[in-house]
Amino acid sequence: MSKIFVLDTDKRFAIRDALTSRRQLRRSRRNRKTRYRKPRFLNRTRPQGWLAPSLQSRVENIKTWVNRLRRFAPVVAISQELVRFDMQLMANPDIQGKEYQQGTLVGYETREYLLEKWGRQCAYCGVRDVPFQVEHIHPRAKGGSNSITNLTLSCEKCNTKKGTKDIKQFLKKDSIRLEIILRQVKRPLADAAAVNITRLTLLNALKATGLPVETGSGGLTKFNRSQQNLEKTHWLDAACVGTSTPILNIKGVKPLLITANGHGTRQSCRTDKFGFPNRHCSRTKFQFGFQTGDIVKAFVKTGRKVGEYVGRIATRATGSFNISTRNGLIQGISYKTCTQIYKKDGYSYSN
Repeated sequence: MSKIFVLDTDKRFAIRDALTSRRQLRRSRRNRKTRYRKPRFLNRTRPQGWLAPSLQSRVENIKTWVNRLRRFAPVVAISQELVRFDMQLMANPDIQGKEYQQGTLVGYETREYLLEKWGRQCAYCGVRDVPFQVEHIHPRAKGGSNSITNLTLSCEKCNTKKGTKDIKQFLKKDSIRLEIILRQVKRPLADAAAVNITRLTLLNALKATGLPVETGSGGLTKFNRSQQNLEKTHWLDAACVGTSTPILNIKGVKPLLITANGHGTRQSCRTDKFGFPNRHCSRTKFQFGFQTGDIVKAFVKTGRKVGEYVGRIATRATGSFNISTRNGLIQGISYKTCTQIYKKDGYSYSN
């Protein structure tokens, strides 16, 4: 089962942050204007399988690109990373038998989870890009367990220095770092949680295409990548999903990275940092045959901005557009000099 397409929905928290901002503004407005309204609760029901909009967007983005790629090429199978990390395996190493306990996959799930959770740096000194050791926050010599909640990452120097000391004793002179570590221990890995929530919905959506679908975990993905000495990037991770991963020849391969940007907002006006409206927001999406977000090529032959520019435009009713190019923002480009290359579709492309 060869893999030729990689889907990278990299804008993970943009929708969540926008919804959080809108919720805060709405609550502030209701508190000011409907202070004495009778409280309401249990007046809304959610359908079976409901997902938050920020999570549903992930599923829809992948469905969109699976359908697009099937129109352009004969896709014969799909590999999905069903779980970012096998949480059950880390809680109970016997769950999958000796293959995980003593085989080639031993420790991969736990190590990859800790690398993500602790930001790929030593929890005690913050050093990066060195070999890390799995360290027990509460030492086993004093009753500490092998639970994932009692593990962190440490460089060899800090691990040796800490020894069998309790973390509170080891960091008694650095109360700020101690507080950060104890708080981080209790915090779940947000991205792994999002994957775990959406995984079954996405799996059902992929199976609905009628193609064979294989699944794997994040630890298996790392194992496949490490076996071929490939660097850690989003697209190589996606190419290494599942047990069917072939020998990858990436020499000269330059991936096309696709990021979901959405179709703009429906705000009628912009607000200041306190949530009060302070400027108008046009509801007209099209100006002179162009739409904000279109990719255009502009040939400017006269004036101070002579040259050729390629990028995304922001339209204006005056006909004077802004173009976002690789070299920066170019303002005041007439629509008469623009030629449309690609219409806005909610995604941006780069390589």
